[in-house]
Amino acid sequence: MNWLSSSSGVVLTAYHPSGKDQVVGDSHAKGGDEATSSRRYGQYTMNQESSTKVSERPPFDRSSSQDSLDEVSMEAYWTELENIKRSNENRQEGQEAIVVKEPDEGELEEEWLKEAGLSDLFGEAADDPQGSIVFLSTLTRTQAAAVQKRVETVSQTLRKKNKQHHIPDVRDIFAQQREAQEKSPDDSDLRSVGTNENKDQGKDDQPSSGPVDSKELISRVPEDVPTSETDINLEVSFAEQAVNQKEFSKERMQKTQGNDASLPSFRLPKDKTGTTRIGDLAPQDMKTVRYLSLIELTALYDVLGIELKQQKAVKIKTRDSGLFGIPLMILLEQDQRKVPGTRIPLIFQKLISRIEEGGLETEGLLRIPGAAMRIKNLCQELEAKFYEGTFNWESVKQHDAASLLKLFLRELPQPLLSMEYLKAFQAVQNLPTKKEQLQALNLLVILLPDANRDTLKALLEFLQRVIDNKEKNKMTAVNVAMVMAPNLFMCHALGLKSSEQREFEMAAGTANVMHLLIRYQKILWTIPKFIVNQVRKQNTENQKKERKAMKKLLKKMAYDREKHEKQDKTANGADVPQGVIRVQAPHLSKVSMAIQLTEELRASDVLARFLSQESGVAQTLQKGEVFLYEIGGNIGERCLDDDTYMKDLYQLNPNAEWVIKSKPV
Repeated sequence: MNWLSSSSGVVLTAYHPSGKDQVVGDSHAKGGDEATSSRRYGQYTMNQESSTKVSERPPFDRSSSQDSLDEVSMEAYWTELENIKRSNENRQEGQEAIVVKEPDEGELEEEWLKEAGLSDLFGEAADDPQGSIVFLSTLTRTQAAAVQKRVETVSQTLRKKNKQHHIPDVRDIFAQQREAQEKSPDDSDLRSVGTNENKDQGKDDQPSSGPVDSKELISRVPEDVPTSETDINLEVSFAEQAVNQKEFSKERMQKTQGNDASLPSFRLPKDKTGTTRIGDLAPQDMKTVRYLSLIELTALYDVLGIELKQQKAVKIKTRDSGLFGIPLMILLEQDQRKVPGTRIPLIFQKLISRIEEGGLETEGLLRIPGAAMRIKNLCQELEAKFYEGTFNWESVKQHDAASLLKLFLRELPQPLLSMEYLKAFQAVQNLPTKKEQLQALNLLVILLPDANRDTLKALLEFLQRVIDNKEKNKMTAVNVAMVMAPNLFMCHALGLKSSEQREFEMAAGTANVMHLLIRYQKILWTIPKFIVNQVRKQNTENQKKERKAMKKLLKKMAYDREKHEKQDKTANGADVPQGVIRVQAPHLSKVSMAIQLTEELRASDVLARFLSQESGVAQTLQKGEVFLYEIGGNIGERCLDDDTYMKDLYQLNPNAEWVIKSKPV
């Protein structure tokens, strides 16, 4: 990969294993083999003549109290970085420089509004923004402010360009939204932080230090140590929490800057209506979740004074078959022809499997590279033989497989963390507290395309298994984060002319984000309750509009309105006594179950009753093969976790139907 400065933008070129160059985006490119030498890590750190670049970076200037493991961890980052750099330096011949222009003023804001589902707030569609009015009425104050800020920027840009179509005043657009919030008593909960959250501030809001000198940066990527667990508040908007805690955080930041000895131990609080995870909702509801997550992330960054600019992905020419340097979606399409339902690339799964076959106790796993020439040959051989099933996996050593895994990640035409949000992931390191960093990562994971998110999940789960064997392989969470960070963030870390101090901060910053992704992965795949509640509210408001429209239509058609309303009210609860729900399993059983609601009845109890039936398909099913779903009412569809208390959920959504079925592949 090559970076050149240009008056009109950024010049990017990227090498591909096939020998073809690729343009990868507005500001960064991916490419490069696992360029390494066969020398071991220890030899590298002792031989200063092997790389003059390493000796040029800031000295560690360590204090005697610091554990030597910290220095080893940082060296692991620089070793990985230098390996990748040398690979790219050896692949510059025959490349064409391509200029990517910077976006025009207002373009990013227009793209943001489209991504947030609010394209009818600007341009020719702005004459009728009614489609967004319901959506806007469910936003919190900080979310609405984030939207309003982007609408104003786009409006000003369009006026400068003398566009002829009507541009509504943002005050008119948000007038109805503000009125709805003032009238609704329920929104008060979304505008303040719960008392428990305020009470725990002193424990979990560990601020990230700002600019510091190089000797402090090593300790910015903390090693895990046992700490008391703190609930993470998912019921209140993250941005609203940040507003209430901003001043408090500023005061504490001055007192504790640099005191980042450990990551807080966050946990998900028990929610009687059930925890919602990515994959639990129907596609249409998940689409709304993505809109709200983008707005909430932007609001959080706005409140904390962090610039959030999405990168606009550029369409690039890529091969339509192969393994390395292939877009994830194309790779999955060809994999699904081999194995239907595949959600993670087969080559990615196989490389992880090969590493694990060699035992996760191997010292220096992921850190020690395979020989450069052998990696290059294996890559070419895999391209030719993998799908034919003739590749000899016995010839792949464990360190070779690890190098190929990292190569696969770097060679993706678009980053695993996505072109649009890579900068936002990187900016997480600039958020003031660990809690806010976790909240931002939670929203970013939700925003990732499905293929990227599924592959990232498989990677993080594998990395955790490596860390679980740290006593033998010497790969702690910090070491793994240091080694993997350049492979996910290298687009911004390489080729830029920046100061040594900036490079050092980048190393600690991206490794810190990598560490957070690994440590908190179980929390990151959770959809915050306040967003699910906003989805419910939007569905309810949309249903009200639909019912009004239906009533008008029925009146025009001379139907008996009173009869229709009566049928509408009793359709879901026909023949079901008060305090009883009817559970159906249409694909598994012809018989439905009537279940009395009690304070202690959980979703797992309902499933257990169904599976205990002595006849029908239920006899052949095991726990984990079928799930209880909440369908209709104020939600499209939602898979319930075992600890959902049915009475509490029924009170939240009394018009829902309850269905037992398997999860879609």
